[in-house]
Amino acid sequence: MHAPGGRYFTEISEENPLHFVNEYFTLQSIRMSIFDLVFILLFLTSVVTLSTAAVAAIRGRRAKALSILRVYAICFAIYMGIVIVVALAAPQRIVHLGEDRCFDDWCITVEHADRQPTPAGVAYTVTLQISSRAKRVSQREKGVHVYLIDAQGRRFDPAPDPAAVPIDVLLHPGEAVETRRTFTLPGDARGVGLALGHEGSFCFPGCFIIGDDGNPLHKRTIVPLQ
Repeated sequence: MHAPGGRYFTEISEENPLHFVNEYFTLQSIRMSIFDLVFILLFLTSVVTLSTAAVAAIRGRRAKALSILRVYAICFAIYMGIVIVVALAAPQRIVHLGEDRCFDDWCITVEHADRQPTPAGVAYTVTLQISSRAKRVSQREKGVHVYLIDAQGRRFDPAPDPAAVPIDVLLHPGEAVETRRTFTLPGDARGVGLALGHEGSFCFPGCFIIGDDGNPLHKRTIVPLQ
């Protein structure tokens, strides 16, 4: 099950927006890492701990409730410190043209990139394939963003295109669709690559898992285009 980031946001249908919780906690894949298991254990422990503290407070045992919360807060801070340190120290992941980048059964592939000079610099048209390896359910991946980045660390977002297939398009079982994004870069851009990952609140729960590149502090996965 381990494929960082938004694998937790796979949806079965529009009517069941919380399916990603069930999907994540279904231990059905041999791809789950030890850190996924640690997160699940800590998540369940957190539920029990906070429930115990709440019950103690309701029963008037506030000192016990505060003691439980104090210990929990210390343990949580230590764990999140480890998550942050690992995220900052982890190497950047490189994915090549034609190689799938999958989050559970949802995959995105940079098929090819066309580079054309323009009066303003250079334009890249990147063809992406979005596919589903699921056999029984329809799904989409929320919060995935793609942009270009150069050797100077400059970010270039795609040009708006209302007609383009959205990256979070709903896919039926086994379905694959193509979409394109166009980027305009200055002529001095070198070492250009396409960065992809989850942004915003859609990093949950990857941002709480040790070593998961869904964490916004983790270096973005890059597909070199030059």
